Amino acid sequence: MAAHRVFRVGISGSYGGWNLGDEAILQGIIEELRRAAPVEITVFTRDPADTLRRHHVERAVPVRQFLRGDILPELRPLDLFILGGGGILFDAEVRMFLREVELAHELGVPVMLYAVGAGPLVDHHIQAHVSKCLDKAKILTVRDWRSKHLLESCGVLHEIEVTADPALLSEPEPIPEDLLVAEGFAAGRRLIGMSVRERGPAAPALSEVDYHSLLACAADFMVDRLNADVILVPMERKHDFQNAHAVLSRMQSPERASVLRGNYTAGQLLSLIRRFEFAVGMRLHFLTLVALARVPFVPLSYAPKVLGFVEKLGIHPEPLDQLEAGRLIAHIDRAWDERAAIQARIGENLPRLQARAQQTSSEAVGLLLGQRKLKGEDCHGNHAC
Repeated sequence: MAAHRVFRVGISGSYGGWNLGDEAILQGIIEELRRAAPVEITVFTRDPADTLRRHHVERAVPVRQFLRGDILPELRPLDLFILGGGGILFDAEVRMFLREVELAHELGVPVMLYAVGAGPLVDHHIQAHVSKCLDKAKILTVRDWRSKHLLESCGVLHEIEVTADPALLSEPEPIPEDLLVAEGFAAGRRLIGMSVRERGPAAPALSEVDYHSLLACAADFMVDRLNADVILVPMERKHDFQNAHAVLSRMQSPERASVLRGNYTAGQLLSLIRRFEFAVGMRLHFLTLVALARVPFVPLSYAPKVLGFVEKLGIHPEPLDQLEAGRLIAHIDRAWDERAAIQARIGENLPRLQARAQQTSSEAVGLLLGQRKLKGEDCHGNHAC
């Protein structure tokens, strides 16, 4: 492949610094593409400045502020348009995320669905819209079997491949020691990480649960039983900060808990998580980074995407909406005693998931190479005779 032949790739999803899990996804996609091929990347994002700062891509466009006429010039030069990953195909927002897919189809730009999650999709009109858009894509990959089943039930006829989340390819990044101390990572203290999230359409199981009090009881138990400090990790800065402080306000020992304040990259957060001895978490990508750090954990399964991920690691949680304080504490106590076995299951199953995540990138690169051949170029980037 000639060095001067550079592929132009557009990536769209829930990007722009709102959610650190989504940024971990984007980082995984970008790094794998750059490892495999010479690419110029345009990210369709809520916040171009944040995306350029975090990911150092060639271009970032404020897609939510753009009208059709603004978007078409950004799509037209692309060799590939990627939608994903993350749980972006759900009733409330799916039309927004599929807008660029429809326009890419109109322009003849190849489209790839990249390790997305789907659901809930209950509106029949939206199901038909999803089916129409996705059947025209070149490659469809989803991050779990439930998403595949749901898309097929919506009428998608295109072959759908189950892959793994690109965030599984995150690598640790260094953090200054003084910042660690400021965040409460004191030497010699046992640290336990915890994550929370907000109620809403993506977390229907939380609507009937006083989960702030539930997690406060769990945190107090770990302070007393394990002589640990609890650090609450906000993955989505706005809502998770509020919910983390709601947990703190209900604790008996709030002086032994704190909320991370820094604005970290996914790699930096992974470095922080590696200092935990144990974790209890709701957010999918908090649990993803915890698994990458080989930290034993208890998942609080509020949605099918969390259940699907932890089951792949050989961990079988109890649904959050069926837990009360005593039952959750007993579950945490048992998991602490069995933490070596939990680590072993993670270590056994994680490499297979990471290999799947890497394979998704290989398929994207294969699609790019195939498009080059269709345009009449040989393997050296020259026009074929």
